[in-house]
Amino acid sequence: MNVNVKTTQVTIRKIGNSEGVIIPKEVLLGLGLKAGDELTLEVPAGGIFLKKREEEFAQQLALAEKFMSRYETALKKLAE
Repeated sequence: MNVNVKTTQVTIRKIGNSEGVIIPKEVLLGLGLKAGDELTLEVPAGGIFLKKREEEFAQQLALAEKFMSRYETALKKLAE
């Protein structure tokens, strides 16, 4: 990561029917992020953590979702 750990204050804003936070341009540039990139949102106790979505993990998640969809009935029976 090219950005030193630092604290930046941002404001939650109304964006259409949703709410969001504007990430400062210098932070995006330092992390190699741009509009349209996907992030993973983690919510540890007392905070919010955003990180760039890892493609390998995204592929593994897609395979897991496909598996769960295909074997939904069997998985429900096993859960009983």
